[in-house]
Amino acid sequence: MVVFRIRASHRRRYAVLFLFIAGFILCRYIGLPSGRNLSRKEGLSVNSSQFTLSGEPFRIIGGSLHYFRVPKAYWKDRMLKMKACGINTLTTYVPWSLHQPERGVFHFHKQLDLEAYLNLAADVGLWVILRPGPYVCSELDLGGLPSWLLRDENMKLRTTYPGFTDAVNTFYDKLVPKMVPLQFKKGGPIIAVQLENEYGSYAVDNNYMDFVKQALLSRGISELLLTSDNHEGLKDGGVNGALRTINLQKLKNEDMMLLHFLQPKKPVMVMEYWTGWYDGWGDLHHVFPPEDMVAVVREILRQGMSINLYMFHGGTNFGFTSGAVESPSYKPIITSYDYDAPLTEDGDYTPKYHLLRDLFSRYHSEKLPEMPVIRWKEGYEAAIMYQHLSLWDSLPFLEKPFKSQTPVNMENLPVNNGNGQLYGYTLYETMISSGGSLKSGNSIRDRAIVFVDKSFIGVFQFKTEELAVPDGKGERTLSLLVENCGRVHYGKTLDLQRKGLIRDIFLNNKPLRDFTIYSLDLNPAFIDRLYRAPWKALPLAPSFPGFSLGRLFVDGYPSDTYVKLPGWSKGVVFINGQNLGRYWHIGPQQALYLPGPFLNGGINEVLVFEEHEADLKVLFEDSPDLGMTVDIQ
Repeated sequence: MVVFRIRASHRRRYAVLFLFIAGFILCRYIGLPSGRNLSRKEGLSVNSSQFTLSGEPFRIIGGSLHYFRVPKAYWKDRMLKMKACGINTLTTYVPWSLHQPERGVFHFHKQLDLEAYLNLAADVGLWVILRPGPYVCSELDLGGLPSWLLRDENMKLRTTYPGFTDAVNTFYDKLVPKMVPLQFKKGGPIIAVQLENEYGSYAVDNNYMDFVKQALLSRGISELLLTSDNHEGLKDGGVNGALRTINLQKLKNEDMMLLHFLQPKKPVMVMEYWTGWYDGWGDLHHVFPPEDMVAVVREILRQGMSINLYMFHGGTNFGFTSGAVESPSYKPIITSYDYDAPLTEDGDYTPKYHLLRDLFSRYHSEKLPEMPVIRWKEGYEAAIMYQHLSLWDSLPFLEKPFKSQTPVNMENLPVNNGNGQLYGYTLYETMISSGGSLKSGNSIRDRAIVFVDKSFIGVFQFKTEELAVPDGKGERTLSLLVENCGRVHYGKTLDLQRKGLIRDIFLNNKPLRDFTIYSLDLNPAFIDRLYRAPWKALPLAPSFPGFSLGRLFVDGYPSDTYVKLPGWSKGVVFINGQNLGRYWHIGPQQALYLPGPFLNGGINEVLVFEEHEADLKVLFEDSPDLGMTVDIQ
């Protein structure tokens, strides 16, 4: 018989080891960021001039990363890079428009699996500040509000108008119960929740912010509440029971003085420190010099403030999700949301990242994790477009057209299960018996290509008010292909963001009547049907607008790449049915990011909708092209 004897000192060591392993497993099981053995009785608090978490001093070093702008397969990669930079808190918006594309229809799976995203953040070791709106801005179409709200002609967004509050309550009934178990005091990563976003710059209803607060509290949100405003909105954006935070890019004494005046003896947090900026079509690509950016971050930390970098990693406005600006004039936002952030659109490190990592390492007692390796980018053989389908030949594959005596805006069309058209193009056709002056009357939102008997005659750009229609014999078909280029994401005209033909248009000062209206939203169901259309071998002179079809061959495991379309004009690219977003020769962006997870090993379908002209060859290269740059002033 063999007897094993363990000395008392060894027993103590084994007991400690066992408790450590058990604690680690328990932390993982309940969703704790590993290595944080904190009491969950007291969450993030603001009882003094500094934050405390579980009763201990805590400084938020945060970064914004949006799950809806990053392929799900890359969520963990981006989070690990945040962690390696010294970020301890992830912030994310929740885009209502994506989660509820129709009344009664909710999406919280695949790319929109918010619970999986937040649990992954906990696994990586990141706390979370959740920003569930209902309005989020974020350069999204209508600031992240669903466009079907605008079917109500009396709608007053971001107010206590019953049509809006009822819709918010319905959405929160689905969203908030998913978030409650993920709060800090319940073992999850959420340490704070933001109410709305920059409401002080809108501020049309004194009761609205309290409504949002109560909507969250009544459903079980119990962590620290925040508001977020720029200097102009600080005074009017607050609400009792929520900590005010500020958004800025340059640190100014007057900003801090105002915040201290409105909120004395409270910790200061820069909720959005803008690491770069977004770009509009026709602009230059905005950049913020790394040294200038880090100098401000350094000073914010030196003064004892907390900070959230907006954006830490921008990602991509896939599909038609990008919004538009209204001032000084209407301008749509580009597809890339690179933002000149510390991580590029495809997740690569930048000089900003390295400078921040060096700075943040001084605020950590332990060595930062190793930086994850960057992902390989690859150029592929060009896809030669070999089949073509004109816009006119694609119409039978759309939903049945709608007849109306007068124009009907996109949101009020009887499509999408009664929710109206969300994005894309709308084709309006009517009969005319003469030529003359076609006047928009500011009724075209946002851009229209005009045809007579399918022959191109001109374009109504954003400011175009008049177009000449040539004379002809007999009745002819006048067609207007109207594009929603993006609803405004910020400002006081949100209620006015209906798209398509929103009012009458006039030929020789007489309003046109008797329209046939086609919804060309380019949604996945239509794209699937389109593959069954009678495609033709590519003619020598293909007609546009139209669809072109080609194939990309990937040998082995797919890598990230960039789609470049020299010789093309304006349109939308689909890879294996996935809408990558808009391209437009006016720039600044000259390449669309194509993540490897969107590709298959072997054959991949390349589908392009082009409005005007095409080279009929699509390039795939290993580097981005965001255009000529301009420094942010």
